[in-house]
Amino acid sequence: MRHRLIVPGAVAASLLLAIPASAAEPSPGAPGVGDPYYPDYGNGGYDVSHYDLRLKYQPENDKLEGTATLLTTATQDLSRFNLDFALDVSEVRVNGKKAEFATSGAHELEITPAKPLKKGERATVVVRYAGTPSKVKVNGFTSWHRTKDGGVAANEPEAAWWWFPSNDHPTDKASYDVSVAVPDGTQAISNGTLQSQRSTAGWTRYNWRSRAPQATYLALLAVGKFDITKSETDSGLPVINAYSKDLGENDGAARASVERTGEITEWLEGYFGKYPFEALGGVVPNTDTSYALETQTRPFYSPGFKNGANTSLVAHELAHQWYGDSVSVRQWKDIWINEGFASYAQWLWSEDQGEGTAQELADYTYASYPADDEFWQVKPGDPGAENQFHDAVYDRGAMALQALRNKIGDKDFFAILKGWPQERGGGDATVKEFIAYAEKVSGEKLGKLFDTWLFTPGKPATGPTGKSAKALAADAPAKPKSWKKIHSVHHAERRAHGH
Repeated sequence: MRHRLIVPGAVAASLLLAIPASAAEPSPGAPGVGDPYYPDYGNGGYDVSHYDLRLKYQPENDKLEGTATLLTTATQDLSRFNLDFALDVSEVRVNGKKAEFATSGAHELEITPAKPLKKGERATVVVRYAGTPSKVKVNGFTSWHRTKDGGVAANEPEAAWWWFPSNDHPTDKASYDVSVAVPDGTQAISNGTLQSQRSTAGWTRYNWRSRAPQATYLALLAVGKFDITKSETDSGLPVINAYSKDLGENDGAARASVERTGEITEWLEGYFGKYPFEALGGVVPNTDTSYALETQTRPFYSPGFKNGANTSLVAHELAHQWYGDSVSVRQWKDIWINEGFASYAQWLWSEDQGEGTAQELADYTYASYPADDEFWQVKPGDPGAENQFHDAVYDRGAMALQALRNKIGDKDFFAILKGWPQERGGGDATVKEFIAYAEKVSGEKLGKLFDTWLFTPGKPATGPTGKSAKALAADAPAKPKSWKKIHSVHHAERRAHGH
């Protein structure tokens, strides 16, 4: 307890000035990081460096039991802190001692340690929990997708709440160990590399490790009966793909797409530099979803490859490994750093496959949307939470990059594409920081260009390749062969979670 001194006002003021900040009473960490789109996502007062998740899952009744161990560091003198979580918690310990805990709001777990944490203090937080993830809804939805033989956690921007407690914001990345016990004959797939698996008394435990910093929404858990393929890239990276055994007529198209993961990754390295992680792959569970997600090292794909193979989709999700995963958004309004670049990677892949050049796609995209279309009212550089996955973030976002390419030339443009993830890898960034980087590399002032394409509502007077709207209307560009498959990705991601 702090003793209170009663002294004259002037003396009191001087004493207060003399007291160091560390002498202040510990205070609770903020219940959110203050992201303008999702203010209560993430938490203040600490950082997580590692998650160790030891889970047991029963597909028959969708029951999940878990013990999560978080290695944290206090960023302030901390009396209480929050984790984002939605399942039932039975016990919490901080540095080995039982801690008080309570739920608040839809997904806040408030933890009061037996002893306040000092700024800079490392703490081990253990949370024991259980629940039925598919039955737990927050804000009217669940990010846990039940399947006939298991379940999958995959969504954006929130997925962790249904299977592990976390500091759920991209600015707090960590390494992961994910250990999952499932009935024999069932597999558990996660990110990174499979360290080991062992069967005991009718249960098989899979131990996965992700070494590189990883945002919480990029953590994957898929449980079911899978056919698993294993291979290596020419550079020796392990490639592990998993396909639900009940994909039916979509099985062939799914494999024809995802089995090219290693090839497409090596192709992307030519544009973005060395692949930033230690493993590759993809998972195609038989969910009732219609979107894909760039879960780190092992993207999640919905099963509906109804129109045959779609390698453009694979190129999009793999491009995110550099743009979105390795370099993440500082705030969710910076989503263009993810989607604009992944979409442009599809344009480059289209060009490589002879299905339409990036310039042809840019001209066609620009001409496809009339000036009075709502598409032009969305600002990719800050689209708003309701438009975070709007077509404009993808299409207008990619057009912004083609406009940049035409402005500064291929040499500087491709130097920027490769240099940015090398400079920022493992961290996060803002749109404005990317603009500053592009100006530094190119030596040109680019504020007006980016303001036009990312921050100004309305259709630009000229297209990204410099042709006027009137000229393009008079000589309408032909639809590139790749257009339909590219656009299907954008529509699917927009439906990811109902925001």
